[in-house]
Amino acid sequence: MAISKTLTKTSPPQARRGQYKGFALAVIAATQLMVVLDATIVNIALPHIQDALKFSDTSLSWVINAYTLTFGGLLLLGGRAGDILGRRRVFIAGVLLFGFASLLGGFAQDSNMLLAARALQGIGGAICSPTAFALIATNFEEGPDRNRAFGVFSAVAGSGAAIGLLAGGLLTEYLNWRWVFFVNVPIAILIAVAAPLYINESKRQEGRFDLPGALASTLGLVSLVYGFIRAASDGWSDSLTIGSFVVGALLVLAFLVIERRTAQPITPLHLFSNRNRTGGLVMMLCLAAAMFGIFFYVTIFVQRVLGYSPLKAGVAFLPISVAIIIAAQLASAFQAKYGPKPFMAGGALLVTIGLTWLTQTSADSSYTTGVLGPTVIFGFGMGLVFVPVMLLAVAGVAAHETGAASGLLNSMQQIGGSLGLSILTTVFASAVRSEATQKVPDFLAHATPQQKAEFNTTHQFPLGTSWYNEALAHGIGQAFIVGASLAGVALLVAVFAIKAKPGDLASEGPAVMVH
Repeated sequence: MAISKTLTKTSPPQARRGQYKGFALAVIAATQLMVVLDATIVNIALPHIQDALKFSDTSLSWVINAYTLTFGGLLLLGGRAGDILGRRRVFIAGVLLFGFASLLGGFAQDSNMLLAARALQGIGGAICSPTAFALIATNFEEGPDRNRAFGVFSAVAGSGAAIGLLAGGLLTEYLNWRWVFFVNVPIAILIAVAAPLYINESKRQEGRFDLPGALASTLGLVSLVYGFIRAASDGWSDSLTIGSFVVGALLVLAFLVIERRTAQPITPLHLFSNRNRTGGLVMMLCLAAAMFGIFFYVTIFVQRVLGYSPLKAGVAFLPISVAIIIAAQLASAFQAKYGPKPFMAGGALLVTIGLTWLTQTSADSSYTTGVLGPTVIFGFGMGLVFVPVMLLAVAGVAAHETGAASGLLNSMQQIGGSLGLSILTTVFASAVRSEATQKVPDFLAHATPQQKAEFNTTHQFPLGTSWYNEALAHGIGQAFIVGASLAGVALLVAVFAIKAKPGDLASEGPAVMVH
């Protein structure tokens, strides 16, 4: 009788894990949503973060890059950790680290503390996101149940950006920017408490961590991004700028050597031997750079130049998310009939058109003609590209390397976004300086004494003045020339490098973007 009572007391958690799969999926999907929406929820708060913590126009991009660099650089290592140490265990650790980092970010008193918190958030995301994806396979049997679970997971990934835009606007406008970080804390705690109750642990696999490879790639990319941003503020001839590029290049070369020689690399280099897969990865690298630029600079434009509130800015971005979702559904529905190339080429063309339109941004641009039109075209193009690129990433890959191939695509997205945003920032800063220099005489002739006093203190035009808006808008337009050029490269790759036919993707399973 005593034994029976003991078994009764210890069995409910096991019963929950086996019987309540809906709760297991809710926990996994909530984690994916928390990580995905973090990118856009912070974007909406950027102008307020800049004012509160005194970021410069160039250093502000580190609020995004500090997260994406650690996330993208350590994503594959996070997935490997789950395989070796147990996916549920690693998943919970990543969620708690993400929540703790969010708490630090909310309490940040200066820019350095916030950037450290963002980097820590990226590490937490790199741990919990790939293990969340893998836990679907652990907790749902192959067939209809697993397909439905992947469908929910994909829907969350697709809608996370839109939810983040609205949530960021609401939190920033009605509370303050710190709540875009604080909101993650209770969610992370609830997930960490629920995970042991409803999610099954995976069997541990034998293997080793490719820590040297992960560190070399991540530090190399950080060094390259720092070089671009340093060049934006101190010039290309600055010794630290040059040193950063040299160190970054050496570390990237070291990463390639490590991956070639190690027995269990985080990035199996032979995955690049497939022409279609490599072409898709290059396209993602280029288009992610443009996508990060859109969310970063258009956010600043609509709040600084058009004067939108955070909530209105969030709503203003919703058409992009809607366009991406609609286009992705169309690409998915007709992929088997027409193959990937028409969607990749057509999508890249639309992205190029949208970004070229954005190069005409000026202080006189309205939302309808200057933002809505080009961003909807851009979003529809990105939606067309996403599905075939994801499918090509895993096409023809052995079952035991599917996770590595899918993770490689996600890493390319984060890395492309970080490098691209840093390059756009360099062009933006140079263009703003040049335009501002030309406007100084007019400013000194017509500004009020108070405006001149502020200019003498900050060496910048006062916020909200016509001189500030014109210089800012000019810099944003010039930055999008780089974005349009990168999209043009993606278009050339789609037209000349992609050779995949409809039948090549017929047997492939799902690959899900984490951002």
